[in-house]
Amino acid sequence: MFKFNLARLFQELEWVAEHKIEFMFCANANFAIFDRDVEIAKYAAETKAKYGYPKALSVQNAKNAADRVFQAQYILAQAGLNKGVTLAFQSRDPQTLKDIKRANIADEEFRRLQKLFTEHDMETYSDMIIGLPGESYDSFVTGVSRTITDGQHNRIQFGNLSILPNAEMGDPAYLERFGMKTMKVRAVTYHGSVYEPEWEVSEHEELVTETASMPCEEWMRTRAFAWMTALLHFDKILQLPLIVAKEICGVTYRELIEVFSECSSENYPTILEIKNFFLEKARSIQRGEVEYCTGPDRLNIWWPADEFIFIKLVREEKLGKFYAEAEQALCEFLAPKRPNIKSILRDALLLNQCLIKLPFEKQNIHVAISHNILEFCKSIRIMKPIELVHESSTYTIDKTTERWSSWDEWMQKVVWWGNKKGAYLYGNLLRQPAEEKEIGGHY
Repeated sequence: MFKFNLARLFQELEWVAEHKIEFMFCANANFAIFDRDVEIAKYAAETKAKYGYPKALSVQNAKNAADRVFQAQYILAQAGLNKGVTLAFQSRDPQTLKDIKRANIADEEFRRLQKLFTEHDMETYSDMIIGLPGESYDSFVTGVSRTITDGQHNRIQFGNLSILPNAEMGDPAYLERFGMKTMKVRAVTYHGSVYEPEWEVSEHEELVTETASMPCEEWMRTRAFAWMTALLHFDKILQLPLIVAKEICGVTYRELIEVFSECSSENYPTILEIKNFFLEKARSIQRGEVEYCTGPDRLNIWWPADEFIFIKLVREEKLGKFYAEAEQALCEFLAPKRPNIKSILRDALLLNQCLIKLPFEKQNIHVAISHNILEFCKSIRIMKPIELVHESSTYTIDKTTERWSSWDEWMQKVVWWGNKKGAYLYGNLLRQPAEEKEIGGHY
């Protein structure tokens, strides 16, 4: 490892602030591995306090300096600089990790850090890669389910495995050993501009779209599962009912998500439309098409498929249909495990739907439910579980403090800017006595 001297780094921070550059990405995969990185975080915080810039400083954390990572990230968070704390895995499968010569953060340490960051209102996100050598559909989705269970409710970033020039993984013998097949696709950045300047040289990358342990059809299925997980749990459109169902019915997040990603019933046309969109998008990548989505009314930027569908559901006014189908599908799956699940699930679905940040809202709303859904789900997220109880109450949801008066503004400030933090649900809920009920039991 090589270090630039601190004076130079501090001068660069001053230059960035003086030129009002909003976003900085630190090209260092092990921030906080040295004691001095805490001093850099402090100086960045002081610089923002002095100039108002930069607005954000994105750093990638060392995985074996936990206390120092927390200290540095806490400083950045207090200054409003951090864009989410990385707690990366790539895979949770022991054989896959051995094949790629990687050692993850220890499970207990991950849970400790996740709890510590959550208690201090600091968002984290984890990375998992699709198509790694030795990884199967089964091992991947089990790993995803396990990561959520271990406390990652904010964001898992699912990346497609890309073979870099001169990397060991790109060696022909390595590719042959693991049955890895690649497809050359144009390299674009999610949330990056669709339009390239004429002078810009187009780049391409080799994406792994099949391995011996994850054949072509299984890769598509895995890719679609990842997008479905992102949409339902991390874009928050079903996070509350998923948490409740997992905790009180003794099922896994994998099983709950597969209710949607493996859906085949014509009784659920909206769910089927989403599932088939994800499968076809995965298939298009295998044909060599760009791995992200766009459209003429989508800010002219590239969107991950889950966010594209999130926007589509809202703009086409299909959220109501989706929630009605989700209630029926989940009840069908869960009723044999817990006969009285319907009323609990309906409360969770109603509250979740009302909490989604939407454009054009003009007044606060009051939502009446019969269980302590919000408090229960929060207790699971902060890893201090409480009991789910029958407890009638009404919540006032503040929809007027934050408002978005156009589709473009909503897509940019909620869906795009809220990505890393998963900031898709309203906060500032006020709980009232049961007799204050105004809305309840419908969508």
